[in-house]
Amino acid sequence: MAIKQDIEGGESSVQEEIRVPLIREDKTQDGYGAEDQTDKSSKGHQWMVYLSTFVAVCGSFAFGSCAGYSSPTQSAIREDLNLSLAEYSLFGSILTFGAMIGAITSGPIADFLGRKWAMRISSGFCVAGWLAIYFAEGALALDIGRLATGYGMGVFSYVVPVFIAEIAPKNLRGALTTVNQLMICTGVSVAFIIGTVLSWRALALTGLIPCAVLLLGLLVIPESPRWLAKMGDQKEFEASLRKLRGKDADISHEAAEIQDYTETLQQLPKAKMLDLFQRRYLRSVIIGVGLMVLQQFGGINGICFYVSSTFESAGFPADLGTIIYAVLQVVITALGAVLIDKAGRKPLLLVSASGLVLGCTLTGTSFYLKAHEKSPEAAPILAVTGILVYIGAFSIGMGAIPWVLMSEIFPINIKGVAGSLATLVNWIGAWAVSYTFNFLMSWSSYGTFVLYGAVNVLAILFVIKVVPETKGRTLEQIQAAINA
Repeated sequence: MAIKQDIEGGESSVQEEIRVPLIREDKTQDGYGAEDQTDKSSKGHQWMVYLSTFVAVCGSFAFGSCAGYSSPTQSAIREDLNLSLAEYSLFGSILTFGAMIGAITSGPIADFLGRKWAMRISSGFCVAGWLAIYFAEGALALDIGRLATGYGMGVFSYVVPVFIAEIAPKNLRGALTTVNQLMICTGVSVAFIIGTVLSWRALALTGLIPCAVLLLGLLVIPESPRWLAKMGDQKEFEASLRKLRGKDADISHEAAEIQDYTETLQQLPKAKMLDLFQRRYLRSVIIGVGLMVLQQFGGINGICFYVSSTFESAGFPADLGTIIYAVLQVVITALGAVLIDKAGRKPLLLVSASGLVLGCTLTGTSFYLKAHEKSPEAAPILAVTGILVYIGAFSIGMGAIPWVLMSEIFPINIKGVAGSLATLVNWIGAWAVSYTFNFLMSWSSYGTFVLYGAVNVLAILFVIKVVPETKGRTLEQIQAAINA
């Protein structure tokens, strides 16, 4: 596809609005442009794409292991190390602050050193953190270790979906990127389950396993070809793309499109944070950041962090409820990975947000009935049903798709800065919701779910009005259309 060279040199090019698409889309009857020759010719040669995705999502599993560690170990750690509730609460919450630092630095690291080195650095922090927790004899070592694993989580949360999106062909990109969220959920669920039978020190050692697999796998898989093109490494770019598509695949069409698009973007000045608010990039920033805000302030981390107490307050066995919750989360996330490239991003987001509204309505109704001492038999059933509907709805769309879209919509010249911003907003939202949940529940239990339900109604409107469908389009086509 041809690139329109409308960018003028000199300082005036920074200020001038570039109004034409960066690439011209050759329309066909499907509306998504000419058939991608690489997809057609590389069938049967995509094993390296699958292997690379598997290696990358070991980072996602490590993310889930970090997130799920504190819940099953609370009593044992407090007893063994004689920690107060406040000391353990700091241990649990400092993870989020580490993730914020990781989010801020993830984009620059991935842009400067590459996607693979960013994953190596993240793994190194996780390994150091888990070892610090394993050998801890007091609160300080625990907190240092937790902060380090949090930093690794923050970097993984950005670089894994970006790496997968940049290596995958367009017909597989949505499903493979969604595996990121699936493996996070799996990591959390595994930590919940094996944490009931292992000591807290042994559970910390299990966190080293996905990091070790990732570090070994990174020796085999190629670097992102799009990052290599951005860095001007022509030889490595072609070698990486050929390795991903198969030695017999015709990569000329895809290689030319990536290079032309990247060369055009390279004529723009290096992006800074304030550059994201130029008219040219504003729509992609609104989409990426807006979805992260709606994802978090729809209540997921408040509900997730305190799901056991919610089941208990509803009169349902907490252990059984947590296991059902974890299994349902993994199964529905896997279903979402299957459907994302068939149904499309936008329909799944609408189904997901609608389900979140229903889940909030059922749970809020349960707490309303309990508060006013009405229908005592119905209240627990409504609460459990509402929570399970909520997590099922979140898992099929709002959990994974904002990360998929974040990896698709930002042009490569602003991807580091914009991705860091979106990831940071996500982690700030996660902290704010988890911190305020108990205060909101003390104020009004059913009112809390009314607020979350209202945010999810806004999410439906946002998706309808603002979010584009990206199914079946190359990254270059998506970014050119959004940022025209």
